[in-house]
Amino acid sequence: MLKGKTVVLGVSGSIAAYKSAGLARRFKKLGADVQVLMTANATKFIHPITFESLTGRKCLIDTFDRNFEFSVEHVALAKRADVVLLAPASANVIGKIAGGIADDMLTTTVMACTCKTIVAPAMNHNMFHNPIVQDNLRRLLAAFGYEIVAPAHGMLANGDLGDGRMPDEDLLVEYVLREIAFEKDLAGRRVLVTAGPTREAIDPVRFITNHSTGRMGYAVARAAMYRGAEVTLVSGPVSLTPPPFVEVAPAVSASDMYEAVMERAAEADFIVKTAAVADYRPKETAAEKIKKQEGGLSLSLTRTRDILAALGQARRPGQVLCGFSMETQEAETHSRDKLVKKGADFIVCNNLREEGAGFGVDTNRVTIFTREGGEALPLLTKEQVAHILLDRMRDYAKTL
Repeated sequence: MLKGKTVVLGVSGSIAAYKSAGLARRFKKLGADVQVLMTANATKFIHPITFESLTGRKCLIDTFDRNFEFSVEHVALAKRADVVLLAPASANVIGKIAGGIADDMLTTTVMACTCKTIVAPAMNHNMFHNPIVQDNLRRLLAAFGYEIVAPAHGMLANGDLGDGRMPDEDLLVEYVLREIAFEKDLAGRRVLVTAGPTREAIDPVRFITNHSTGRMGYAVARAAMYRGAEVTLVSGPVSLTPPPFVEVAPAVSASDMYEAVMERAAEADFIVKTAAVADYRPKETAAEKIKKQEGGLSLSLTRTRDILAALGQARRPGQVLCGFSMETQEAETHSRDKLVKKGADFIVCNNLREEGAGFGVDTNRVTIFTREGGEALPLLTKEQVAHILLDRMRDYAKTL
């Protein structure tokens, strides 16, 4: 996702500097050109050769290094940079940058950059909460447009429990991906996504559900977030970690999901309903566990409310509505029928019988149906499918 992008990773003097090696490796694996800048103090915690081995580039420390093509390298690097991540950012480096001090390769490069700079503080709890450090962070955020990633709470290097741990590697990668991985073609758009299964209670122990894992919906939510949209994810019970920077509204039953979606639908520009909502629920839910007995057990079911149909009836002008259709036979016929009956603009159909499609896998093979016809996609990752679908919805919205 970062092919052709330049990530400048600034490492300052904190015990957390060793964690930055993992960041450099991750960015390189994502295709980025990674340039690591270290302060002299940072080299006391981790050797520059570590970063040079991971990135294939000389780690820059001294502005006046005569063994390097000096001239104005900090300016040339600043021009190439798509994002700067300072991780870990010590109190010293934060103070220098907030005060406009540029006395080494890291600080001079940051001063020359016009791209976004993301700051991940890592230090002792008391240092982080020192009013001077907090004031410097506020200045970087409010006055200079830097992005600050709050440190994690936990066990610190000196054994204390508190704030100041370097933020999780996965979270820092997400900050960078959100900033530079994709064009912000959905900026200003509000996207509502549903994902996962619902559970319809039979008694306090048992419920009716399906095999949905939520992966497709979570991929759509993450893709829309990367592209600048304001995203709300209404999620059934899944084992996935929600995408960052996304509002998550949990829902258990079909009724829960109906209420959560209809409460938010009017404000959404795009609605993508990937959730596998139960069509039926038990007519009555037993207050106590139903005990095993001789013979069979009959369960009376009743219809749940149809969320997609309700959205189609209540949609406002300019809103783009997409539903999903999981089929095992006559997929095209059922999907086209659903498109018309529900009042949707798109129905994304996948056939459970096709290899690589369906529940619990990272890939999908779908056909996107509109009133103009169907577009069959090859076997792709669910992330790729998500971006293609958002492309189609974006283009369609321009015609409304």
